[in-house]
Amino acid sequence: MSDTISDGKVVSLAYVLTVDGQEVSRTDSDDPLEYLHGAQNIIPGLEAALTGKKVGDKIDVTLNPSDAYGDYDEEEVEEIDRDEMPEAEALEEGMLVEVEDEDGYTYVATVTQITTDTVTLDFNPPLAGKTLTYNVEVLDMREANEEELDHGHPHSLDHEFDEYEDEN
Repeated sequence: MSDTISDGKVVSLAYVLTVDGQEVSRTDSDDPLEYLHGAQNIIPGLEAALTGKKVGDKIDVTLNPSDAYGDYDEEEVEEIDRDEMPEAEALEEGMLVEVEDEDGYTYVATVTQITTDTVTLDFNPPLAGKTLTYNVEVLDMREANEEELDHGHPHSLDHEFDEYEDEN
């Protein structure tokens, strides 16, 4: 077994994510991020930067939008008639909402503007167009089992899905 991060390894990380010097997200050793390397569980640039690292390694990596959530796309902003939005009265600018298209696909959007007649929704990922800086520590690593490889995520995440299903 290789002791470096490569495809098929379950990796545990602690990290701090900053954008323009402001902390956006953080995990620590008590509640680490766990992902399956090579299964596109994390953004491409971070996964590439972690390839070949070992437990205990600490890295700082700055990612351009193309290696993270992509460029901001003005065409992903849509103005919708307010009467087409269920519960439009409860909406607030900055809220994340789920929107279903005519084919039944669900998308997440950020409410960016509300007028008396329309709601403007931004379907870009919230960090699209942003340069991201990660300060990462590799906490643990192990070989993924066959079921994890088949499902494309670590088993440790299964309990989170189970809890979600139990609540619904």
